[in-house]
Amino acid sequence: MKDAAASKLLANPNIDNLDQIELLDKEDLVEMVKRMVGGGVSLSFYGKRTASEIEKRVKPRQTQIVRKLSIGTEAEQKDNALIEGENLQALVTLYKYRGQVDLVLTDPPYNTGEDFRYNDKWDKDPNDPDLGLLVAKDDGARHTKWMKAMLPRLKMMKAMLKPSGVIAICIDHRELYRLGMLMDEVFREENRIGIINWQKSYAPKSDTGGKKGGLSTATEYILVYAKESEQAKTGMLDRTESMDAKYANPDNDPLGDWRYDNPSAPSADTHQGMVYAIQSPFTGQLYYPSEGRCWAFEKPQIKHWLEAWGSKYEEVDLQDGKRKALVLKGATYKVSTGFVTPSATLKKASTAALRKQKKGPWAKLYFGLTGQTGPQTKRYFQDVKKGKIPMTFWADEDYDSPTLIESQSWEHAESGHSQTGVNELTSIVGKGHGFETVKPLRLFKKIVQLWCPNDGLVLDPYAGSGTTGHAVLEMNHEVEGSERRFILIEQGAPEKGDKYAKTLTYRRLKRAITGERVNKSGKVVKSAPRLEGGFRFQLLKQAVDANAVLAMKKDELIDIVIVSHWDDTRRRAALERIDDPSAKFLVGKNDSGNGYFVIWNGGDAVESFTKKAYETIVKEAQKHKLVSPYYVYARNQIYQSRTVVFHKIPDKILAHLGLNESSDSYNLEEEED
Repeated sequence: MKDAAASKLLANPNIDNLDQIELLDKEDLVEMVKRMVGGGVSLSFYGKRTASEIEKRVKPRQTQIVRKLSIGTEAEQKDNALIEGENLQALVTLYKYRGQVDLVLTDPPYNTGEDFRYNDKWDKDPNDPDLGLLVAKDDGARHTKWMKAMLPRLKMMKAMLKPSGVIAICIDHRELYRLGMLMDEVFREENRIGIINWQKSYAPKSDTGGKKGGLSTATEYILVYAKESEQAKTGMLDRTESMDAKYANPDNDPLGDWRYDNPSAPSADTHQGMVYAIQSPFTGQLYYPSEGRCWAFEKPQIKHWLEAWGSKYEEVDLQDGKRKALVLKGATYKVSTGFVTPSATLKKASTAALRKQKKGPWAKLYFGLTGQTGPQTKRYFQDVKKGKIPMTFWADEDYDSPTLIESQSWEHAESGHSQTGVNELTSIVGKGHGFETVKPLRLFKKIVQLWCPNDGLVLDPYAGSGTTGHAVLEMNHEVEGSERRFILIEQGAPEKGDKYAKTLTYRRLKRAITGERVNKSGKVVKSAPRLEGGFRFQLLKQAVDANAVLAMKKDELIDIVIVSHWDDTRRRAALERIDDPSAKFLVGKNDSGNGYFVIWNGGDAVESFTKKAYETIVKEAQKHKLVSPYYVYARNQIYQSRTVVFHKIPDKILAHLGLNESSDSYNLEEEED
């Protein structure tokens, strides 16, 4: 009740009843008075000051690599990570990525009364491992609790971004306004790139309180902010003459110059209704989308474009295992004769189509410049110039997106819808996953394409079912030159006995890579293309300090060396673990082929670096064809060599976790009030 009363007072300082003024601390009172005197706009809520400082008191955690849940080769694993743990603790632990992330793409809990947990102990001890109870709809302080949870996490997300980085955060109507004010405060209003309003469904639903006369919530929102707007780019390159030269107008189309575009899109397994044959009016030949793809437009639209060539079309079941085909009216299918188009029908259609081709303009769906190829679609230059974002995925030379997004609406045909996301997840992990709303891959891939460069890093602190990671893997598969990486953080639902980072999230990422899907019979089969890549599964454990590092066993210390190592002179500084049972000291290598060694006493204790240890290191380096300098972790340095870079344990490890600098804002211990 105290929290609720204070929040009410801060939200409306002009209320008559001010006898509860003692609920506010000094800093809150000063802020409220300044706002009242200055006439400005600010966001105030009870506990805001504590929430603004809480991340400074969060301690990094020991990170264990779970080998049996890590997918791919050691080289593939080092680029991506799936971390199980509380996300604020994980963000602090990921100290080496501070200022290195290109895109934060995340879908936090919407505070529906079913998906958001809050631990009241966090107000005093953010290191408490308990995630708290679900915040119910009738909790009077639920909005305050949501903001208290989001504020420190948003601050950490901003810290993770590089100066040119962008954050895209999903939300619905329940917390849209409060999140907008939080984002304006943390990232500043001038760094707002835009607000995307995407169509999550296309059929009306009674989901806004169920009241008569209510509105169906057919849309949700994505707030997009830059860390520094002057440095952020919206997925494009400057247009060149060669790019513009690809557009022409051979048919005198009144809409102007256009170029070829692909009428199909990926994800046929979740869009079976868009996989069927199309008959050419020129030749009568049937065309299907290529393997694994589906038509990218709704069937009525395609039928309209086909009929623009001068003939009527109708749907016919070809008994080919696909949906009904769009064929010339009069064509038939019979078991005895197969598919037949009467010669008179085909001749009439061909004559009309050739006449239309000669006269122009052509329909948006056409069959090549001569009418003799498969279906193609037009991409208009004027749409590119006015800022319409195409639905298809772009190669480097096709970045036609606008510099300024501002407020845009993305129809479901361009961004997918929630049911598509659910279907995609079900097709991978099977039924019973419990997720009723899942962001579609098409939506997240579009955001990744817009705001993460080909060699960029994407972070998702609320990974959920793993859509962000799956989107990155598919982009790397589909876009030439894409080598994007991801870090996902997920705790799961421990109150339900399921920390689903190691079940649902893990299973989706694994099957996305292997191509495994669940068929109609519920069996797991390899039916989709295999996606290159892998990931490390990392588990957050106890808080780390010098004593904890020195007490670690061999495998624990190797894990923390591997996952915490960073080198700010390298774009991709992750270490590849080397698992050689015969090696005494060798634990890993970097992309340049430099070896990393930890000096052991033969058991679980670290020893000093001696000349004898150096001789062993040289032999192990030669065996694995590693080059100097060699990076050596040891308790003390007794022997020196110009080919060795020495790292003292625990000092260097603590430094890589951000614990060595008194000026480090993430680890300052503040005095209690």
